[in-house]
Amino acid sequence: MRNLSMLTDLYQMTMMNGYIKAGTRDRIAVFDVFYRQNPGGSAFAVAAGLEQVIEYIENLHFDESDIEYLRGLNLFDEKFFEYLKDFRFTGELYAVPEGTVVFPYEPLIRVRAPIFEAQLIETAMLNIINHQTLIASKAARVCQAAQGDLVMEFGLRRAQGPDAGLYGARAALIAGCGSTSNVLAGKLFDVPVAGTHAHSWVMSFPDELTAFRAYADAYPDACLLLVDTYDTLGSGMPNAIQVFRELRQKGHEPLGIRLDSGDLAYLSRQCRRMMDEAGFPKAKVCASGDLDENVIWDLKQQGACIDSWGVGTKLITSDDCPALGGVYKMSAEVIDGQVVPKIKVSENPAKVTNPGIKKVQRIYNKEGMAMADIIMLEHEVIDESKPLTIFHPVDTWKRQTYTDYTLRDLLAPVFVDGKCVYERPTLKQIREYHKKEIASLWEQYRRRLNPHVYKVDLSYELYALRHRLLSQARTEAGDLPPMQ
Repeated sequence: MRNLSMLTDLYQMTMMNGYIKAGTRDRIAVFDVFYRQNPGGSAFAVAAGLEQVIEYIENLHFDESDIEYLRGLNLFDEKFFEYLKDFRFTGELYAVPEGTVVFPYEPLIRVRAPIFEAQLIETAMLNIINHQTLIASKAARVCQAAQGDLVMEFGLRRAQGPDAGLYGARAALIAGCGSTSNVLAGKLFDVPVAGTHAHSWVMSFPDELTAFRAYADAYPDACLLLVDTYDTLGSGMPNAIQVFRELRQKGHEPLGIRLDSGDLAYLSRQCRRMMDEAGFPKAKVCASGDLDENVIWDLKQQGACIDSWGVGTKLITSDDCPALGGVYKMSAEVIDGQVVPKIKVSENPAKVTNPGIKKVQRIYNKEGMAMADIIMLEHEVIDESKPLTIFHPVDTWKRQTYTDYTLRDLLAPVFVDGKCVYERPTLKQIREYHKKEIASLWEQYRRRLNPHVYKVDLSYELYALRHRLLSQARTEAGDLPPMQ
């Protein structure tokens, strides 16, 4: 397991040193990880990366080489290094489980720890959560467009580095992809791997037919041939069908063909017709080549006969949205046993934060469909036997009252007193959980274009606290008279 303790921004450490000098090193602080805007025009995101956050926190420590490097920067006091020698995370962390459908401003992770510790983990945690949540969210959109067809993650060679390829594959598998081309991901995460052959295989033989025969000889029970190296319909398909017949004579059935270029709608229909007429109706058509949810959707609308989709560059890089933009903001401090809520004020309303120690509850109807989420203070309790009225946090006249509903807490305990208390699910279990999460969303929230906005409201108590702190901040700045 890698030690990523030094994977942080320098200013985290200068602040940590400053807390020591100010005498506030052990003050308890509360931070929230959240994002402000859904990626790629979607109505939701898919939380991912918690497993790697746990591994990171469990392995936090500074060795002698780390400390010597930091000493050489001439920025820190010796007392700072003494604390680093025995550093470990002693705080509390709550998080939404991986695969959960999440929405803007909801805490995905809540950290409560001495500020010296809470400050350090910001950068690495955001790096992990932002990336995997981004790729999982993109994969969810791709899989929705595929409408139940197999989607294969093919992005390793186009990922921004080995870690992006490895953990991007993991995130894609969480959100519905059925396999990956990444062999290391297959080994580490126990997920299916898939692949056929490249154009170079065909080009390395004297002719296409010889290449196809050689591949069929090597993999008689897993023969899927790439037919577009020279002429898809003029040579690729006739040669593939000839090899398929030879395979059948030997007692084997082909898997099918792959298309990587050209007019995929037209070519797939023609390939399907040719294989059906030749007596291979069960042979599959796989497509690849700069696919994303929009291309897949359009191809399906055009009647493309494609059974599975290999999606690479635009998935692994989240081509239409290169960053999630998740942030880590202080929401409270605990001073002398009392919770002191904190708020960030900005001229940009989107950057004003929600104060206090918070939780998120999801409201379900009796059929188990998600109706809305409510962000509330940790101590608040809703009586499910009574009607529940929520209101829009900006357009407060927009209200909705629910009866006959159930509630679910989204944040689960992960670390308590520095010890991991979370029972980590397997990737297979996370995938199954995510399927249920997607199924709990109404179709209007899953729409590819212009999806309906899911309701995420504040409890009245949190709403009132937020506005009181905003008023106090503006009063202290001399902008407004105090509220009466």
